[in-house]
Amino acid sequence: MSLTNAQKKQYRLIGHALNPVVMIAGNGLTETVLTEVDRALEDHELIKVRISIADREVRTALIAEISKIMKCETVQTIGKVALFYRAALEPNPKLSNLLR
Repeated sequence: MSLTNAQKKQYRLIGHALNPVVMIAGNGLTETVLTEVDRALEDHELIKVRISIADREVRTALIAEISKIMKCETVQTIGKVALFYRAALEPNPKLSNLLR
C-alpha cells in the first residue's frame, strides 16, 4: 500500500490542520496505545500521533513499529509528530478526515 507523491502531498495538506489524537510518552507502545491508534485509524483514516520522547532514534523506531504493527503508511514526520494513513474498511463520512 504505497502512496504516490501526489497522494502524500494531498494528505499533508489535510493533516496540517489536524491535532494529534494519540500521544505516546515514557511508557512507549503499550497495548492500550496500539488499540487507540487502531481505533483512530479506522475512524479517521488520517491521524497525527505525538511521540514525546527526546531520543530521535527511539522516536524513529517507534514510528516504524507503529507503521508495521498497524499496517499503515507514514505520510510525514516533523519533529515529534507523525502523520499516519490507513484506508478504513467502511469509511464513515462524518468521522473520516479525508471525506469531510
